[in-house]
Amino acid sequence: MNPAMHRRAGLVGIFLAVILSIYSARLIHLQVAKHEEYTERTAEITARKKPVPAERGRIVDVHGEVLADNVPIYTVVADGTLITDPPRMAKIVSRHLDLPLERIERQITSDDPYIPLKKKVPALTVAALKEEVSAAGLRGLHYERQPKRNYPNENMLGHVVGFLNHEGRGVQGVEMMMEPYLRGEDGFVYTERDRTGREIVAYRGIERPARDGMEVRLTVDMEIQSMVERELAESYKCLNPNMIAAVFVRPRTGEILAMATRPDFNPNDHGGAEQEAKKNRAIIEMFEPGSTFKIVVIAAALNERAVTPESEFFCENGRFAYAGKTLKDVHGYGTLSVHDVLVKSSNIGCAKIAMHIGADTFHEYIRRFGFGERTNIGLPGEIPGLVRPRHRWTGLSITRVPMGHEIAVTPLQIVMAMSAIANGGNMMLPQVVHSVRDGQGNEVMGFRPQVVRRVVSEETAAAVGAALRDVVGPRGTAPQAAIRGFPVAGKTGTAQRVDPEGGYTPGKYVVSFAGYFPAHDPEVAGIVLVDDARTPGGNNYGGTVAAPIFSRIGAKIARHLDLVPESDEPGGTTIALVPFDSGLN
Repeated sequence: MNPAMHRRAGLVGIFLAVILSIYSARLIHLQVAKHEEYTERTAEITARKKPVPAERGRIVDVHGEVLADNVPIYTVVADGTLITDPPRMAKIVSRHLDLPLERIERQITSDDPYIPLKKKVPALTVAALKEEVSAAGLRGLHYERQPKRNYPNENMLGHVVGFLNHEGRGVQGVEMMMEPYLRGEDGFVYTERDRTGREIVAYRGIERPARDGMEVRLTVDMEIQSMVERELAESYKCLNPNMIAAVFVRPRTGEILAMATRPDFNPNDHGGAEQEAKKNRAIIEMFEPGSTFKIVVIAAALNERAVTPESEFFCENGRFAYAGKTLKDVHGYGTLSVHDVLVKSSNIGCAKIAMHIGADTFHEYIRRFGFGERTNIGLPGEIPGLVRPRHRWTGLSITRVPMGHEIAVTPLQIVMAMSAIANGGNMMLPQVVHSVRDGQGNEVMGFRPQVVRRVVSEETAAAVGAALRDVVGPRGTAPQAAIRGFPVAGKTGTAQRVDPEGGYTPGKYVVSFAGYFPAHDPEVAGIVLVDDARTPGGNNYGGTVAAPIFSRIGAKIARHLDLVPESDEPGGTTIALVPFDSGLN
């Protein structure tokens, strides 16, 4: 072989080697690097991609009692290629699923391998169907598990827990608030079956397991919640108000112990409930607070050292002409100390104290106490209330705002302001979620008590608290808020109902009592709010309607928390539901 032929043979060999190397590299690339991609493409063409739904996380109370979980329901699916005796199968399916026999026969005689027959079939029905189909020696049915959200306590705590929409997403309450943690992440698996119905294993590796949602633990104690709900239900039945709401918290931590509203609804059947019944009034009801708001002006004056508890103001014997209008007290008083202005709930005394410290300072403390802004509890729908900017106050505002007029608040805002007095002057962040836990019970996120800001000094809080203690005594406006053995501090509120078209509705009142106990070492703070109670003789006041409800709830909570009684002094727990004493504001 001459050199030229050697050269040509070498070139051909090199060329063939390069070509074979290219094909080998391409084959390796397809078989190794692209294996998963092309296997998935093949699976998408030849197999069915079956979703594996994630289990939504549970919601539980502070002690682990289940508030929301998942009940297994199923979609019954037929594989027409596997059904050998359609008439017998149709009779069995029709009877168990309560479907027309003719329709089932028509569906399952198809060669379609995936025929959904019925959704949302209960587990017991599926078990009975499975048993009879198996006993008859038939095959061709599959059962796809699709959990349904279940609220075992039904109406209780419904406004706080919330519910899901038809897509399985939270649209209210904790369900919506904690959606990213509760929902989890769906997985999928590719499946294909041979002619005998057995699964082909070729695609078992092409799957993504579902990641279940996490458990959300609330601060709510369901024992306390049930106490509150029972009292509200009875009061709602007897007083027939437009609305009644209550919130109870730990004043030192801001943890919500109970939050309830009437009217209410069952989240298991939220579609059948009226929109008004679904509203969580504790965070979206805006009302003029009336005299419960007087703690703000008294605290502001004391904290600024503009007055002392013993400082005196002349209360004009019940009628005070100012800016062309007359401000009145329910009872005429002469000279009262700052302490007694709060105890007697004097509108005139509070107006004069506000004028003494000035509108700018007073407005600053209104904002310090959290009014005019959301509490940031996190529950959907919370409103900030309404506090007009200082420059929009009229000449009368300095006398009207101190008594809780010309301002709108929520029940939660009032109880958090009262908690700031109870805990020594700190505005706490209200919290309804305690922690988030994974499937093994490990805490992945915890919510610890958080101080938003210091509102007043401990000395000021103690002085205001001393006056609030006397409010619940024989000289005050709320003796019926007393709890046997536990000193109570608090304040009544009675405000005319605002007319949406302007002004006030004659004879309609929103009444409340906000307080805490034990007064000297507070463990619980709360508010009871009643909108337009139907009371005989117009005896509709915070001290006669809301205060007794607070007393009955408080007595039960004290027993549940094993609080040690400080004395055997009389309490308000034996007072009738709607007492008719005197008109106290």
